[in-house]
Amino acid sequence: MSEEILRNHRELWRQKPVLRAIYSDFYERITAACRPGLSLEIGGGSGNLKDFAREVVSTDIVQVPWLDAAADAQALPFAAGSFANVVSVDVLHHIERPRRFLAEAERVLQPGGRVILLEPAITPISWAFYRFFHPEPVVLSADPLADGPLDSNREPFDANQAIPTLLFERDRQRMIQAFPGLKIVQLKRLSLFAYPLSGGFRSWSLISAAIVGPMLNLERRLSPLIGRLAAFRLFVVIEKQDAYSNSRHL
Repeated sequence: MSEEILRNHRELWRQKPVLRAIYSDFYERITAACRPGLSLEIGGGSGNLKDFAREVVSTDIVQVPWLDAAADAQALPFAAGSFANVVSVDVLHHIERPRRFLAEAERVLQPGGRVILLEPAITPISWAFYRFFHPEPVVLSADPLADGPLDSNREPFDANQAIPTLLFERDRQRMIQAFPGLKIVQLKRLSLFAYPLSGGFRSWSLISAAIVGPMLNLERRLSPLIGRLAAFRLFVVIEKQDAYSNSRHL
């Protein structure tokens, strides 16, 4: 089932210009935030990041021909300090134990390396859309830093779209205390109109690819003003502190 979902996403990417236009903006933001060097992509899905970044190892929870490896984000099969960046799009809210992912990302990153995430944002307007028009649940009572045994019966695409907002906004101080070697250096609220109107990775769209560019330009101007009310996406950049930075906090 997981492989079938990824194949369907890959086919939608090929057939849907409006989807490519919107996600191209996302990938350009991600690559602009990356440190020089090799990047690890978690949840590579349909394999699109490779069109924007040359030095990338793309993985997903299942093995598919267009990605480089299968890997569980909670137990990465890579040596410590292997990567300059760990990047993912719409993955964190699918991970059963985000705490384990952050620990693994910190381990495989080089000092000064970055975790770069694009995830759902829960705002007053997006909550209604995600709650009533999206198949993935929004559970605001969840603990994003909970730990414990993994559920062997859990499906890889099970999700809670609230996890990123809970982790980086409501429970931000807990996250900082749990991971003193990681620092949130950027948190932006994106996607006001174009993304929800595009239908995302569904067959329908209410807009054409031709108007995506003007809509995104308008969103860039409006997001600082109404992002807390209406944004559909969080863009998060987390940096692994080097030895000098860590020493200042001892």
